[in-house]
Amino acid sequence: MTGLLEVRALSLRFGGLQVLDAVDLDLPEGMVVGLIGPNGAGKTSLFNCLTGSYRPQQGTVRFRGRDISGLPTHRRAALGIARTWQNLGVVGGLTVADNVLLARHQHAGYHALAGLLGLPGTGRRERELRRDTEEVLDYLDLRQYAAEPVDGLPYGIQKRCDLAMALATDPELLLLDEPSSGMGPEEAHQLGATLAELTGQLRLTVLMIEHHVPLVVAICDYVYVLNVGQLLAQGEPAKIQQHPDVVAAYLGEPDGAA
Repeated sequence: MTGLLEVRALSLRFGGLQVLDAVDLDLPEGMVVGLIGPNGAGKTSLFNCLTGSYRPQQGTVRFRGRDISGLPTHRRAALGIARTWQNLGVVGGLTVADNVLLARHQHAGYHALAGLLGLPGTGRRERELRRDTEEVLDYLDLRQYAAEPVDGLPYGIQKRCDLAMALATDPELLLLDEPSSGMGPEEAHQLGATLAELTGQLRLTVLMIEHHVPLVVAICDYVYVLNVGQLLAQGEPAKIQQHPDVVAAYLGEPDGAA
């Protein structure tokens, strides 16, 4: 497998606080990679560096061999990097369908003024975008909620809407920030099945921050462990489960308790 994302010596500091300290990370194409660690370990800050929301003081981020360290967020999104958010990236007052359509408009192919003026081709393209939106809703079993305002739905459904918005941008690399938070065991199990389908059918590469260890073990090909901004361990999930420092700090007792 070829490397899709390469991170080298990434360091981020806020004043006197070292948030990330020389972090290296590799994502082979087509893999699901987990990123675990306690609260405050720097996981979301790493995501923010990968998407361009934060500018690290040192280090490089390469996507398909291209150095994107200096690119703004929208340029990285256009290259095929999408993310979900720990605290949701949805617009609560809009319906589920309109949230996904809003995300899909990244690929509209026309300027906002052309749409407002109804210039030739915009109507046809708008119908295509709506068909694309319906496909994403069907894929994530959200069609029944399409006309519902997001802020009136259960948190687990809102999380699925957040994922649908990310998928609507046609990403190659999908960054998931705690996708199972707020979900029950059955919903988390279904999420795992959905993510497995995403990598297989849509040829996605996934980097996932997740505290639900059984989900990480079930679907991840490889796991990185962050602790106070540094890599504590990395390897296949089964090996990470047995790593003594990881067991002591995050996974509980060696018998598998989380």
